[in-house]
Amino acid sequence: MDLNLRHVRAFVSVAHLRSFTRAAALLNLSQPALTVQIRRLEEALAVRLLDRTSRSVAPTRAGRELLPVFQRVLRELDGVVVDTRDLAARRHGIVRIAALPSVAAGLLPDAIAGFRAAHPRMGFVVKDVIAERVLALVRQEEVDLGVTGGEVRDPEVTVLARAADALHVVYPDGHPIGEVASVTLEALAEHPLVLMDAATSVRGVVDAAFVAAGRRPVTACEATYMMTAVGMVRAGLGLTILPGSAREIRAEPALRSRPIAEASFSRPVCLIAKAGRTLPAAAEDFLEELIPALEAEFAGGG
Repeated sequence: MDLNLRHVRAFVSVAHLRSFTRAAALLNLSQPALTVQIRRLEEALAVRLLDRTSRSVAPTRAGRELLPVFQRVLRELDGVVVDTRDLAARRHGIVRIAALPSVAAGLLPDAIAGFRAAHPRMGFVVKDVIAERVLALVRQEEVDLGVTGGEVRDPEVTVLARAADALHVVYPDGHPIGEVASVTLEALAEHPLVLMDAATSVRGVVDAAFVAAGRRPVTACEATYMMTAVGMVRAGLGLTILPGSAREIRAEPALRSRPIAEASFSRPVCLIAKAGRTLPAAAEDFLEELIPALEAEFAGGG
């Protein structure tokens, strides 16, 4: 059975208006053409839908039963068409983005606020996860964009922009590390450290720097979230190493931070998308806000 939507719309119009003349005018058709469309729909369904006399038109019992079904189908289809046109015209949409927690709490809120000021009907879904999850979410197309840490070498992913986030040591006010001329790896190796989880991009940078120097850090404990690491530093368990962009660094008035004066303590930050896929219009537009925000946030971070 081959149902033609024009034929369905013709039947709904006649049944609603109870007039071929008015329905033909509404649909901008001649009455003979409208009659042909109704007949073809009846042939496709193998049932009579309308009883027509010289004075009136009325749906048959089958027509009355099918009318609400056809009306719902047309409403839903018309809604899809309107929504699709709105998306294409960038009047509304949803941007799905996965980002490192430091980025999700740092540059992302202001970038989203700036974008929504110009596009108030745009919505966002933000997943704040560690670097491995950002990459996986982009690869699986669960998000449109990702901001991840570390170098990205994955044929399934396209890097749209790159930046660098200098790492800082975070310590209690009055700690000896605050008195050294510059914070080096050798200076860090002298103190217990609260390290981030091994799956995080920060930990990858720290481990690589210590391995390259032939040293091992003195590990007091590990934490998955930066705020947890900050709390451990506040409790006197050791120093921690966090990205300079992390808002957690400024969350505790009794703690201080200093950049680490070695190039190896710099975390690459990449804005990524699924390779070979067309971005939704909303995500494409948001890039115009996000890329400058990324560049400003990490200016001089390398």
